[in-house]
Amino acid sequence: METKPKVIVITGPTATGKSHCGIRLAQELDGEIISGDSMCVFRRMNVATAKPTPEELALVPHHLIDILEPNEKYSVVDFQQQADALIRDCQARGKMPIIVGGTGLYIKALLEKYEFSSVDESAKLRRELEEFAEHNGNAALYQRLKELDPQAAAQLKINDRRRIIRSVETILGGDRVSVERAPESPYEAAVYGLIMPREILYQRINRRVDIMVEQGLFEETKALLEEGVEGDAQSMKSIGYRQVLRYFDGEWSRQECIDKIKQATRNFAKRQITWYKKMPYIHWFELTEPPCYEACIKEMMEDLHQKNFY
Repeated sequence: METKPKVIVITGPTATGKSHCGIRLAQELDGEIISGDSMCVFRRMNVATAKPTPEELALVPHHLIDILEPNEKYSVVDFQQQADALIRDCQARGKMPIIVGGTGLYIKALLEKYEFSSVDESAKLRRELEEFAEHNGNAALYQRLKELDPQAAAQLKINDRRRIIRSVETILGGDRVSVERAPESPYEAAVYGLIMPREILYQRINRRVDIMVEQGLFEETKALLEEGVEGDAQSMKSIGYRQVLRYFDGEWSRQECIDKIKQATRNFAKRQITWYKKMPYIHWFELTEPPCYEACIKEMMEDLHQKNFY
């Protein structure tokens, strides 16, 4: 019987310090980081994605960061296939693969080996809609339907994600696609989650957005548009860029835009936490402010030793 590859996962809501924790653990275990963030794949999109800095990237090998142009598309199936290949490559080279990121759908699909029933255009559309809803929320998905067919939208509740997606698919000519899970994971996985009390998490999110603005979020978005990135590109629909585009359109003042980014990011963190409830195998670490990451790393190392990961 083939031995399952070992993989470590560090996940959790945005702004909890996953990247820092992942780098420290990789340093301890001679590991390599595989990004589990759907937005870090895009080149020159650094500020709103909270991508690791060049200094952080130089500390340990990173994968699935800066691999696509901003106008290109990326899906959960792309991640699933590429991450699996990287996990097996790390194992073959004697390195510990560590997935770090907060895109819950990607990580769950990988660890539970989702089998997507179709690879045609309709399946791609459904995956894109699922990912859009997970990242931007049901209200944003509902708004897309409303723009396509206000009458169809009026007949549905805003949180009825399944029927909203069906309606969008019907309008755009797509069909349903089912997802099946493998009976067991293809990996021996140690899955860790970082969490904080909500008031602390929200304070960190607000502070992070302020830092993003200082680091040039508005300027970066403008530069992307000037180089020809389409406003409706998948990459530009993410939190931060999406709001700045509406500011550029004159819909909000600069301060209103910043406040909207903070609100959207807080809502995204709530959706992430809800999503993780579908993953009962996560071993959670509750952090305070300031977070003590070294204590986390020490406890993770002890747990990994008990699991014979090293």
